[in-house]
Amino acid sequence: MSVTDQAIERIKEMILSGALQPGARLPNEAELADQLGLSRNSLREAVRALTAMRILVPKQGDGTYVSGLEPHLLLESLAFAADVSQGHTAGQLLQVRRLLEPQATALAADRITGPGLAELRAILDRSARDISIEEFVELDIAFHRTIADAVGNPVLSTLLGILSTHTQRLRIVRGIRHAPAREQAHRDHETIWRALAAGDALLAASASSVHVAAVEDWLATGIPTDSPGLDTGTA
Repeated sequence: MSVTDQAIERIKEMILSGALQPGARLPNEAELADQLGLSRNSLREAVRALTAMRILVPKQGDGTYVSGLEPHLLLESLAFAADVSQGHTAGQLLQVRRLLEPQATALAADRITGPGLAELRAILDRSARDISIEEFVELDIAFHRTIADAVGNPVLSTLLGILSTHTQRLRIVRGIRHAPAREQAHRDHETIWRALAAGDALLAASASSVHVAAVEDWLATGIPTDSPGLDTGTA
């Protein structure tokens, strides 16, 4: 284990032991380095790494603080890795999404409100128009995010968003070789919406499972891993 990794572990131990509570300000650099038996350079590297993980939060002119440590915020640090995933790795992420999203959609069937259903209906109506791929992907993201948010669990919402990022969605849609695929995605969304509107959790889960499985198939058959130009989409 490198010196920096040791420094990270020692700061994490302080948080886990309660010596540093969520929202607490870290001691000044010299004091903390001495307390942990580290060089100031090693401590700085550790603080930078923990800041990137959203465990620590720097405040200009006021030092560094422990974040609120909310799980959904900490999960966001995984978004970059998911965003750049391709080929087999992207397929693995979609497999995990297929395990989680149908259950989330089933929960949403019991919890979504009238305004939530109306928002989904508006998204569907807009996505049926003659729009660009980029606009379609934005609406696809909004559709699934609205459903996940209806569950009322920000950890679940964040995790599902990470499992299928903007860049990944754009790459899949651009790589699809058969034109009816976008229309099929829209039909899948309509089926999901009807199940949610009916409050039918079982049908909602089934429709969601079929939809994500289709996306997996598009990824597997429509996008060669060695094709050039598939990374031009930007989030």
